Amino acid sequence: MSESELIVVRHGQTEWSESGQHTGTTDIPLTEVGEAQARHLLDELGDRTFAAVLVSPRQRARRTAELAGLEDLEVLEDLVEWDYGTLEGRTTAEYLATREAAGLGPWNLWDDGAPGGEDAASVGVRVDRVLRRARAALRDGDVLIVAHSHLLRVLAARWLGLPARNGSGFLLDAAHRSVLTTARGFPAVRYWNIPPTAPEPGRE
Repeated sequence: MSESELIVVRHGQTEWSESGQHTGTTDIPLTEVGEAQARHLLDELGDRTFAAVLVSPRQRARRTAELAGLEDLEVLEDLVEWDYGTLEGRTTAEYLATREAAGLGPWNLWDDGAPGGEDAASVGVRVDRVLRRARAALRDGDVLIVAHSHLLRVLAARWLGLPARNGSGFLLDAAHRSVLTTARGFPAVRYWNIPPTAPEPGRE
């Protein structure tokens, strides 16, 4: 019998995911492109059923799950994106330019945290609670999570038993999915950052 899999999905495109603006607490909708991505997000998974579908409460994640045809959603507050504090709505380049103008030194979200918001370890505490819920459900079958880029990158690191800051090494694009599993009893990554299937002509 094959091991159950934990499938993690980043929500579809939003205006800010396209522009690179940090989107934590701001609850913005999917773009038309994002909605089209969501409709075909899970096409290659076939008729797979899930023991649990865990979803962030933000509308961009919930809408992605709904358009993908998922039902019986379990909304978890712990799946909200990183709280970016004063970075909210700003790009990394904008923030670094502000720091340079103020004569401040280098900065990295993964090492230094978000000014006025969360650091990687704090996000890791939330992610660990999500993983406890997911692992309980994995005893009954596959589990799917629909959430956000930085949050899911931390989740991948914690799945492997790595510090939360190691999530920096797992790039994850909008509407892409990844598969976490176990190999000989040890946590492993089966696939990472798989793009959605392109719609067939006439389907959009």
